[in-house]
Amino acid sequence: MSPRGVAIPDVRDRLFDAAERVLADAGPAALTSRAITTEAGCAKGLLHAHFSGLDGFIAALVLDRFARIARQAGQLPGQAGTATVAENLHKVALGLLTSVNPTVAGLAMTRPAASLTIRQALEAGAPGFTAIEDSIAEYLDAERQLGRLADGTDSRAVSLALVGSVHHLLMTGWAGTPDPRAQLKGLVTQLVAGHT
Repeated sequence: MSPRGVAIPDVRDRLFDAAERVLADAGPAALTSRAITTEAGCAKGLLHAHFSGLDGFIAALVLDRFARIARQAGQLPGQAGTATVAENLHKVALGLLTSVNPTVAGLAMTRPAASLTIRQALEAGAPGFTAIEDSIAEYLDAERQLGRLADGTDSRAVSLALVGSVHHLLMTGWAGTPDPRAQLKGLVTQLVAGHT
């Protein structure tokens, strides 16, 4: 436990990681401010000092994970001409699939205040699925200009299909269902098969 008054570096990341561990170990019912701060090894009031309650924290966690994968996807256009188109798309799609723990995303949807905060932030321009779609479409356009995709490839449609499918896999994945990573590889292969 960190002493009172001592600054904790990267406190947001530390709390976010702790929350994901609590959810993985004990499920959504166990996610409380106290459980998160205990798991993070910090003072009980720290979460409320940095966030507007548990709903604000959950919203910030989801938005942070979206921003992280949006940054990764934003690098994709610069990778045009490297590896294969399928490999590059698979990498970013896998990052999206693993960017937000399905339990966190589901929890955010069941908490109206968190869900509203997320929606308002995305509407105000916070990076999310739209930014990821834009980066993938820009990447596909670059690959088309290099001649690695057919001229008739609709980059927007392929991007929407990929991001929408990953979102579906993210929201429906739970114990006992097929491994979404295997499904994702097949999806990417099919999406680019007719365009390369």
